[in-house]
Amino acid sequence: MRSAWLAFEYYGEFYPSMAVMLAVRDLNLTMKDVELDPAGRVRIGAIEIPTDRAFRMQPAFFADISGETFAMYSAADVLDGKVPPAALKDKLVLVGPTATGVGARFATPLNVQTPGVELLAHETASILDENWYLRPGWAPWVTALLIVLVGLYLAWLLPRLGAALGVTLSAVLLVALLAGGLVMLIGMHLWVELATPALLVLAGHVLLSTKRLLVTEEEKETISKESAETNKMLGLSFQSQGMLDLAFEKFRKVPLDDDMMEILYNLALDYERKRQFSKAANVYEYMARHDPNYKDIQTRMERAKTAGETMIFGASLSGGTAGTLLLTDGARPTLGRYEIIKEIGRGAMGTVYLGRDPKINREVAIKTLALSQEFDENELAEVKERFFREAETAGRLTHPNIVTIYDAGEEHDLAYIAMEYLEGTDLTPFTKPDKLLPKVAVLKIVGKVAEALDYAHSQGVVHRDIKPANIMLLKKNRTVKVTDFGIARITTSSKTKTGVVLG
Repeated sequence: MRSAWLAFEYYGEFYPSMAVMLAVRDLNLTMKDVELDPAGRVRIGAIEIPTDRAFRMQPAFFADISGETFAMYSAADVLDGKVPPAALKDKLVLVGPTATGVGARFATPLNVQTPGVELLAHETASILDENWYLRPGWAPWVTALLIVLVGLYLAWLLPRLGAALGVTLSAVLLVALLAGGLVMLIGMHLWVELATPALLVLAGHVLLSTKRLLVTEEEKETISKESAETNKMLGLSFQSQGMLDLAFEKFRKVPLDDDMMEILYNLALDYERKRQFSKAANVYEYMARHDPNYKDIQTRMERAKTAGETMIFGASLSGGTAGTLLLTDGARPTLGRYEIIKEIGRGAMGTVYLGRDPKINREVAIKTLALSQEFDENELAEVKERFFREAETAGRLTHPNIVTIYDAGEEHDLAYIAMEYLEGTDLTPFTKPDKLLPKVAVLKIVGKVAEALDYAHSQGVVHRDIKPANIMLLKKNRTVKVTDFGIARITTSSKTKTGVVLG
């Protein structure tokens, strides 16, 4: 809203503006007919103009539909008689420069480059037509109150609203303020500054929405980091418990970076230890998406793919001549929690390995039963049930002359029993005529075996396969150990091989 001074103070004296002087002349009045009211009014004859205490009014600006304001004629055309006298008769004529670049220019609601003489015409016409805008005394209070209310809305109500409802309510407030200001300005010629509260609504909503968005994104990032850390910890927990598939599932939800590459590399090694080479290859392929040159994953990936197709683990004498294959330059394979060190024997139904329990660093003998290779599909369930039932029965026996059973389980395609590792030899070599033991030694051995069998019978366990091959004589202290309790019963109904040790 543009203001126009109607009077100027100069050394204690007030002088009328050009617009006032023109209006006085047009109304055939004198300057004595002009009164200045310090309360904020200027009277020109019968015309009373509301102003502020500095005698400023808010003039109206006039234009037709095409945007034309006042009739303008070139001074040269007037002097040359090209403008008919009737066009200027009984008119208030103002003379001044209007050409671009000549004279002062002012910004008005109609034009940002309004010539000074045209601005004077608008001010004069506003006085003569008694057409001006009024800024009531209560307008600043209304503006201040609306600013306070908008501030409360932005500070208290908007943060508690949802995004959609907040946008709707802010839009309604913005439209109401702008529309209310326009209605009062155009329809009532009242100037109440509602643009400031409206701008505050718009700017406040944008700022709060931006802050909410940034906070939301920050929370999402925090949640994402926390989720990634949680998945990483869960994956490590699953991995430590041997649940490698669940571990890999959790690790895939963590962003792939250098730290995760090391974790995934160890996971792939665990898959190799458990002879799940195809899954190890899958982990290496997943790692290659981030860094195909990380350590030796390319070599390991190719080797794991090949091993997945050719690896034979736990083969038996009946399974052909293929032996146990271990990945070169790789970690040792495992069965359950036991690391496989080397093959130490082979029987009719599986292979015997020297293993190590990493938790207590104890060497164990591990007998394996390759179920998928040794049994038909319809026999598999029965064989597994008997295998674990007999292993549990033998595991109840605790006697100094009976081999100790530590653990039994099933992993991948193998059933296994972990037992006491006996470093010695069975009695088979001593059955040859040239290697017979002294009678005293034989009697001691028979006595120890009898004590072991008596104890087993007291526990409801019958060996059923006592023979020199199942009696071990230890090198260290010549202790006698009875082996293969109950295991032979599995092969009795399934695959009988007389005189051959199962496992």
